[in-house]
Amino acid sequence: MPKVNLDFVLKPLKVATAVGVMMSDPIGNLHYCFTPLQSLLACTNPKALPVSTAMCKEFGDPFPHPSCTANDFEDFLKVTKRYYLNGIHKPFWRDWPLSDPSRFLMLEVLHHFHCLFWDHNFQWCSVVLGLAKIDYCFSLVQMPVRYCSFEEGVSKLKQVTGHDHCAVQGYIVGVIAGAVPQKFLAAISALLNFRYLAQMPHFDNDALSRVEVALQVFHDNKSGIITSGGRQGCNRPLQHWEIPKLELLQHVVLSICASGAIMQWMADITEHAHVTEIKQPAHAGNNQDHYVQIAQHLDRSEKCF
Repeated sequence: MPKVNLDFVLKPLKVATAVGVMMSDPIGNLHYCFTPLQSLLACTNPKALPVSTAMCKEFGDPFPHPSCTANDFEDFLKVTKRYYLNGIHKPFWRDWPLSDPSRFLMLEVLHHFHCLFWDHNFQWCSVVLGLAKIDYCFSLVQMPVRYCSFEEGVSKLKQVTGHDHCAVQGYIVGVIAGAVPQKFLAAISALLNFRYLAQMPHFDNDALSRVEVALQVFHDNKSGIITSGGRQGCNRPLQHWEIPKLELLQHVVLSICASGAIMQWMADITEHAHVTEIKQPAHAGNNQDHYVQIAQHLDRSEKCF
């Protein structure tokens, strides 16, 4: 039902993309504009990627898979289960020009870089070293002025923010150096280099080549993570790389070439809006009927200010 609603609601934008509309800029001048789609609904499930044809078994491959386009959708329907589609046979972007998932789903730093580090890279280090040793090493690190300190370690951090992710990334190589196998250290270091290089504001051919080389170094050494026992499931070690965000890293250079530096797609502002628009109004209420009270709070605040 939500997909049908989106199809109806977004119809004017499809027209705007196909034939264009007149829109005014902040100072009132009219411009002839075409409106591209910005959405996260590509009609796939978590075992498939919205931007490429890679399946879960292929997430760890050291090369990018073909982009997923609207033209592929009918072929996918013939083998729905194999391609892990979610059963939507008429995605709302099917008749929207320039709306292939590989075009409009932009990679961004917070979720595809920092969250990947915290959810996976840091967990590999914690398994190999042990949480107690990780915490002890972080407590010994001499923090420069204005840098985040972790006097009680990092294993018990709650509601970890992107700022914390960045701080831990800055120290992790120094913390694990000398305590993990060489290939393990090389893989972790290569992913960090990749993230830092990919966040540059401007790119040329040499910079893009350095980004690709850093990712390739990780794939050349990632076997050291598995042999060290870093990949752990609930009950046993894992021998695969079925990590969707890891496969998405293969598309960073392609995204930069097609749409520019990924730093322009940062989600920090929208994530902060969750605090001002949801959490703060919720705290102002009496913990009853959250959604109604939040809506009333925002409505009254808008009228007052």
